Amino acid sequence: MKNGQFSNYKVFTGNSHTELAEEIASIMGKPMGNATVSKFSDGEISVSMWESVRGTDVFIVQSTSDPVNDNLMELLIMIDAIKRASAGRINAVIPYYGYARQDRKAKARDPITAKLVADLIVAAGADRLLTMDLHASQIQGYFNIPVDHLVGLPILVNYFKEKNIEDLVIVSPDHGSVTRARNMANPLNAPIAIVDKRRPEPNKSEIMNIIGDIEGKNCILIDDMIDTAGTITNAANALRDLGAKSVKACATHPVLSGPAVERINDSAIEELVLLNTIAIPKDKKIKGMVQLSVAPLFAEAMMRVFNNESISKLFD
Repeated sequence: MKNGQFSNYKVFTGNSHTELAEEIASIMGKPMGNATVSKFSDGEISVSMWESVRGTDVFIVQSTSDPVNDNLMELLIMIDAIKRASAGRINAVIPYYGYARQDRKAKARDPITAKLVADLIVAAGADRLLTMDLHASQIQGYFNIPVDHLVGLPILVNYFKEKNIEDLVIVSPDHGSVTRARNMANPLNAPIAIVDKRRPEPNKSEIMNIIGDIEGKNCILIDDMIDTAGTITNAANALRDLGAKSVKACATHPVLSGPAVERINDSAIEELVLLNTIAIPKDKKIKGMVQLSVAPLFAEAMMRVFNNESISKLFD
């Protein structure tokens, strides 16, 4: 192994997604770091580090997903504990960055919580951030530390390439995902369509019309995340009603909150392809769901960080 600045590295995790962290560590050929993250009886989070990290390059794998505030505090306290234990460098590996949708002032007196969370992570002592598919890529600028922004789209593209689907159209469920749809359509040699919708209030969407030819076509909806699934299911149902031959959907982050599972199961979506940036509880049974792992990509990126090698080479 070609070493960089540090002679050793270690991988730790909180409680947000231990399976993903263990898969990443296994690919890197490392045992998981020995740490316990628990709670006191009053709900305060307790972190105990059971091995030395002095002078090491430490990676903390922790998605700030539901329960968002608990997982965020676990991350911050782990960073603080590792900083005070004299780690050489602390890399916050956050496959899903919570609060990313609060990235601007949409109306008067709104907070910009994505920036606040960035400040907290930096203040806690993180030296570097490694994440995937931020809701808005400019969030990278909220950090005063290096940010490596991985892209989950190639994993989804490779999955659908192997299926060799005919009469394929890539569909953006709203105007915000048009670039994402185009980036997926190009390697699949497929045209795109756009669902034009109006959102009357948060977490509710209303389909207006569809721009593009989808009649008799096999459609794939693409988004960065599926939260309450209102947007993606309304779009899928509209595609079916307007003559689509079949409807599949894919996304990087399976937030799946509130009525999401029920909506998806009752919708026109025949197959739902998700990445495993967020742990999906076993009681959330979704028809036609396929989950692809981001662990190989994160493991490769983390090794490149440790060896001071280029991350952008992963996207060539």
